[in-house]
Amino acid sequence: MSFSGKIKEELAQHYAKARHCNLAELSALVHMSGSFEKDGYGRCILKLHTENDGVARKCFTLLGKTFNISTDIAIRRNTAKGSCSYYIRAKGEELLAVENVIVQAVCCKRAYIRGAFIASGSMSDPDKSYHFEIVCGTLKQAEYLKNMINSFEMDAKIVKRKKSYVVYLKEGSQIVDILNIMEAHVALLELENVRIMKEMRNTVNRKVNCETANINKTVSASVRQMEDIIYIRDNIGFDKLPDGLKDVALTRLTYPDATLKELGGLLENPIGKSGVNHRLRKLSENSRKVKGTVRGAIRYD
Repeated sequence: MSFSGKIKEELAQHYAKARHCNLAELSALVHMSGSFEKDGYGRCILKLHTENDGVARKCFTLLGKTFNISTDIAIRRNTAKGSCSYYIRAKGEELLAVENVIVQAVCCKRAYIRGAFIASGSMSDPDKSYHFEIVCGTLKQAEYLKNMINSFEMDAKIVKRKKSYVVYLKEGSQIVDILNIMEAHVALLELENVRIMKEMRNTVNRKVNCETANINKTVSASVRQMEDIIYIRDNIGFDKLPDGLKDVALTRLTYPDATLKELGGLLENPIGKSGVNHRLRKLSENSRKVKGTVRGAIRYD
């Protein structure tokens, strides 16, 4: 089962205790997956069509718990696709409360968002990316849902996709928050585990990359130093060098893999990293002088 399927399965089994919350959730289900009509006597008719058995089951149960009215449900099987379509129909003046529900309380907003996601929402596999969305049929519906989500200090946005309008979230932390708002706590914990593992892997990769870059930098510097020292040795020798530079040059040739700190400790008169670095820079300058000028034009100061 996909991660979206797991969330919907969890939410489909969650029922609010308060009647007004059930009304809000039922209203979202119908607005996203169904419609309201009037018969010849002015009575409200609720129609809902879905291929998700969780949505059908939730809608059927909410109608029974909230209004205790008879509800018709028809199931059509598509043997070619191996899927089922569920058609729910209910009639009664009481259903006007669902059509005209006003969602103001925080608990009702939670229920409405939950119903909207069950009906037409989806979420990507968190192992690959973070993307939460709810597809709406009209811009008005999308704006209403976006404002409701943003009332929880979110940053939901709308994008048009063909004939639909999609309300979506991209930030991992905000998706965690929206799962908490919808009360999908099992899915929330699973997502948090994935986020922690991804963050740990990214941290390890950053450290490895940083250490590799430092090693490459050290190796490159060591190779350049060796080339400069060998060039000086082969062209003018070390006798013209001051004792400090000569000591560093000979020690570097003997210990080509030593760090600056280790190199400083191996000298006849030990010095620190900065002192070793200064002398190596002097050797590099002298190497460039030898390459570009007559032998003997070397700075010793």
